[in-house]
Amino acid sequence: MSNVELARRVGLTPPPCLRRVKRLEEAGVITGYRARVDPAALGRGLEVFVDVEVGVSDRSTLEELERVLAGYEEVVELRRLFGRPDYFMRVRVADHAAYEEFQTRRLIGLPGVLRVVSHLTMKTVKSEG
Repeated sequence: MSNVELARRVGLTPPPCLRRVKRLEEAGVITGYRARVDPAALGRGLEVFVDVEVGVSDRSTLEELERVLAGYEEVVELRRLFGRPDYFMRVRVADHAAYEEFQTRRLIGLPGVLRVVSHLTMKTVKSEG
């Protein structure tokens, strides 16, 4: 939203509102801005949530696994968790066939990967935004 709209919403005039926003940016409170895009328009209409369990505990294998997973363009979010599963991923692909290809050719069989559990969304009730 514009600075004028933000100022109106918070009850300030635009100049002090802009100064406050700039201070928040400089302090690292505001870390960036982003555009919201329609994944389907980019050919990535299917979102799959994936739990990954690993069967190793040596640091070098885990670091390599993280490097490989983070490098896949289909992986839009990757988190290492406490407990099980070891990793959580959000994967965006065109369709079910593309996800099958991703899972069988690029995910299963990676060194350290013990188990992969995929969750398909029935309906998005609330998302970040």
